[in-house]
Amino acid sequence: MFSTDIIYEVITFSVGDTKAGTKMGKLQLKDTENDEVLNCILWEEALNRMDSKLFRTGNQLRIVSGSFNEKYNNCLVQVLELIKEAKTGLDEAERENEYQAIAEYIEKIKDEKLKSFVRDIYTENKELILISPAAKLMHHNYIGGLMVHTHECLRYADTMFNMFFQRVNHDETYAACLLHDIGKIYEYKVDPESGLIDYDEDFRKEWITHSQYGFSICMNAGFKRVAKMIAAHHARTDWGAIVDLNEKDLEPYVYLIHHIDDLSAKFGKTNVSMLG
Repeated sequence: MFSTDIIYEVITFSVGDTKAGTKMGKLQLKDTENDEVLNCILWEEALNRMDSKLFRTGNQLRIVSGSFNEKYNNCLVQVLELIKEAKTGLDEAERENEYQAIAEYIEKIKDEKLKSFVRDIYTENKELILISPAAKLMHHNYIGGLMVHTHECLRYADTMFNMFFQRVNHDETYAACLLHDIGKIYEYKVDPESGLIDYDEDFRKEWITHSQYGFSICMNAGFKRVAKMIAAHHARTDWGAIVDLNEKDLEPYVYLIHHIDDLSAKFGKTNVSMLG
């Protein structure tokens, strides 16, 4: 039964066009008591009454007015009330700390040509790197999220180096961690006020995915093994990978960044609500 006492947390929000040419919002909420998911629709009239900041991932909301289906797992929302506002992401000091921690990893790369290549990318794109999310919905979807994800990947790599029987090239692994998602600084755009994330259509006019971007810049610079790790980090071609890990006779190093990336995406500070 519908109750205005239930507090929900925002999971995802997006706006699209209806066949009639009007706007429609899709909002996914999670009951903070039992983690049950509620899928919501907001018509253009309702959207126009609400501040976009209301839909930030991690916000806690109350449904003041809405029409539910019989199973109470779908709702047509008319009125929402903000109960607790989530952080937009890392604050300025936290972002700078993450950037400096990543910069220290760049300096661990012993190959001077590779180190210079990675360092230049980070230095020239620092302003975008500081604010970029790692995704729109799936993981680390907040201001500074890309740096948190990258730093987690680097630390996972450090932990794994001592566990392998086969020798792993540390320089190439660090570089692949640092660059596997670098295309996301162009693929996504984030509103610094609301924290809302969307795709940058200009990027999509020139590139297919951020994986293609990272693979291309590394190949063009001559770092083919780094490029191949980046090409495989989404594991399957239908998930956006250039190299499918189901192919036969791949060298072991090709699998490495996929597993590191996957650990961070599933177990790291994936949501803005984890930032405290």
